[in-house]
Amino acid sequence: MKKILLSALMLLTLAGSVFAQADLQPLVVVKLNKNESITVKQVKNRSVIFEKQYNIKTTLEDRKKIVDTLIEEKLMLQAAAKAGVTVPDSGVDQYFIQYMTSQLGQNFTSEKEIADYVKKVSGTSLDEALVQQIGMNSTEYKAYLKNQLIIQQYVVQQKQAEMQKVAATDEEIRMFYESNKASFVMNDTMKAFLMLVPKGANADAAKNKANDLRNKFVDKKLTVEQLVVQANAQDSGYQAGELMLAKTEQVANAYGFSYQGLLSLFEKADGFVTDVQETPVDFRIVAVEKKYPAKMLSISDSVQPESTVTVYQYINQNLSYQKQMQYLQTAAQEMANQINTSVNVEWKKTGDELNKLLNWSN
Repeated sequence: MKKILLSALMLLTLAGSVFAQADLQPLVVVKLNKNESITVKQVKNRSVIFEKQYNIKTTLEDRKKIVDTLIEEKLMLQAAAKAGVTVPDSGVDQYFIQYMTSQLGQNFTSEKEIADYVKKVSGTSLDEALVQQIGMNSTEYKAYLKNQLIIQQYVVQQKQAEMQKVAATDEEIRMFYESNKASFVMNDTMKAFLMLVPKGANADAAKNKANDLRNKFVDKKLTVEQLVVQANAQDSGYQAGELMLAKTEQVANAYGFSYQGLLSLFEKADGFVTDVQETPVDFRIVAVEKKYPAKMLSISDSVQPESTVTVYQYINQNLSYQKQMQYLQTAAQEMANQINTSVNVEWKKTGDELNKLLNWSN
């Protein structure tokens, strides 16, 4: 019996070793600037991400397209490195925080705040939540983001002159307004002053600081302008600024208010200052400065009270940005195609051999 068990264990170990070797087999070598292999394992990892994002099981054809995508990415990254294009980790961290802010509908200033919030509302770590949602942990996702930002910056560098010429026309702007006129409505809006103290590692100290800020503001010892200046100082320990808050649930979520809480603020008189309020990640004080009634917006109206940006300019900015992003995508593909040659890309596996390696079971 012992010999049989030992033999079985040896077979299992051997099988695992064979699969591991298959995963590490290079399918392609990209060598524009240096030699980089694309392995079965890399394709499997990207396939997991693809399946998470689109909630499907990848087919053989999907996996072949993933190989093509990985080739193009490596070619563009090598070309960017050759051109001296880099992106600092601090820029990637900031982009990551912006992404998580948009996904969670909360304002965050650090990755720790994000992790604390995710743990509080879901009971899981940030890495666990990310793996479940997109198939990557925070380190892997930041590495992916960095590569995408490098490629984007490289394309912008190479195509800057052409991209600057891409803009929405007057006809496109006016047609967009006419087609979407009903959506250009300014909701009831409130100008508010917000002071926010992150809890950090010491919630009690943060609460005391919030109370002190409120008292100085209410007692007119510090003005809005002074509080904003002090907030921008290094290690101030708080954030402060004036906001235009529309009376919508989306705005409430974006700034970490309950919708009922936002509605109650609209019922207060100008000059009202809330008590210190607690959220999962901070303590905050809101002062109501001025309210503006809802209205339909003409193409020449400002998009919100006290703004110098008109509806026309707003549409122009957004349509032009969309056209520029479309141009960048097209330009990136064209640039990748130009350098995707047999000199720069060596296929190690082709035909049935490639199909066999990519045709793993889900």
